[in-house]
Amino acid sequence: MIEATDFRDAMSLLSTAVNVVTTTGDSGMHGFTASAVCSVTDMPPTLLVCMNQASRSHSHFVNNKILSVNVLGAQHESLSNAFASRLTQAERFEQGQWTELATGAPVLQDALVSFDCEIEQIQQVGTHSVFMCRVVDIQLPKAEDTAEQSLVYFNRSYHRLGQLGQLALS
Repeated sequence: MIEATDFRDAMSLLSTAVNVVTTTGDSGMHGFTASAVCSVTDMPPTLLVCMNQASRSHSHFVNNKILSVNVLGAQHESLSNAFASRLTQAERFEQGQWTELATGAPVLQDALVSFDCEIEQIQQVGTHSVFMCRVVDIQLPKAEDTAEQSLVYFNRSYHRLGQLGQLALS
């Protein structure tokens, strides 16, 4: 039997992108920081998002049936911390500049990329819900706004991935 602490220690060595996942609708505007996000297929474009069922936002995501995955750049470390904190939802959303795409879920204007999704299926697995999300719109950065570094989480701390400048080839 694998102990939960051993599993969490092992998973801390899996580098992951840092995302802020948001929703809005009849159940209100909510968001949380997530690392458990991945591509499932490109036909149809589908993402998988995992969320702890004990989260105070869980029922709101289930009720709203939409979400946006906002992939964070290196400059968003404080935003990630805000959405992982005990701040109110209103205080969290004061931390960035937000817009919306097709579903109306909040989209971070300067995210590396944002995926606007409809939640098509929800599966309960242990302590978490796995949302299968059909991507209905994507916000890519403009060429001049492309960030040079991504925010990643590894070994229980933030790191920056990418180059700060161009390398000259000789």
